[in-house]
Amino acid sequence: MPVRTFGSLAPIDLRRTVEFHTAGRGDPAFLFDGPSVWMATRTPDGPATTRFDTTGTRVEAEAWGPGAEWALDRAPDTVGANDDPSGFAPVDTVVSDLAKRFRGVRITRTALVTEITLRTVVGQVVTGKEAKTSFRRMTMALGDRAPGPTPLFLPPDPERVAASAYTTFHPWGIERRRAETLIRVARHHKRLDEAADMPLDDAHRRLRAVRGVGVWTAAKVASTALGDPDAVPVGDYHLANVVTWALTAEPRGTDEQMLELLDPYRGHRGRVIRLLQAAGVHAPKFGPRRQLRSFERI
Repeated sequence: MPVRTFGSLAPIDLRRTVEFHTAGRGDPAFLFDGPSVWMATRTPDGPATTRFDTTGTRVEAEAWGPGAEWALDRAPDTVGANDDPSGFAPVDTVVSDLAKRFRGVRITRTALVTEITLRTVVGQVVTGKEAKTSFRRMTMALGDRAPGPTPLFLPPDPERVAASAYTTFHPWGIERRRAETLIRVARHHKRLDEAADMPLDDAHRRLRAVRGVGVWTAAKVASTALGDPDAVPVGDYHLANVVTWALTAEPRGTDEQMLELLDPYRGHRGRVIRLLQAAGVHAPKFGPRRQLRSFERI
């Protein structure tokens, strides 16, 4: 199997970096095996499974499948080896401490725009637990076994997603609105994947041209698939509270407050968010928990 070894601008925390690509623990397309991280994906050249290992600033990648060479060509960006934090200068002790503790957490540029968009759309307006369960179910139904020596599954095939009726998604906990957005994303997957080679502003516009893909979804995709260190997913159910709590100790905040607090980091606002997420920062919870819902019969 082809193998590549490459250097990184800084040490990489593989697990914490790649976890942002996934639909959470149990994602059928990923395996975290000790120091190794395995990733199954659909490349323009066909399916591929890639294993990553790292020691300090040295990374080794090995790949299987028809898309192996494509995956290896993209491997440095996939794990953030080319992420350049130049200009990122923490102005408060919270962010400064996080930047030191999680210096191995990198901003990635997988170029897998459609794949990440499908994952992100599943997470619209539902809890994280709901989204993870739905995406795993969709993957097992619309994916395929991945090449290589591990029992991984490829992410959902866009052609199968595009050919599905919206009711197909109901047993996986996905209601009509999100299902129709998934179908539209899949139907335009070639146009969306072109965004990987566009300037960031143009790429954001290309994503948002698909009905149902808004600012929140585009920012989430850009921070992982397009290497955008400044992406801020405005409209997130929890994020404004998390940022406000971390930077002011106030338990609740608005999107406007969040943007004001992040403004000194313009150019790297998404990097601050990524550090807060890596640290598991949560604002205090008040009131009843959001109820999980079933769409299986809708």
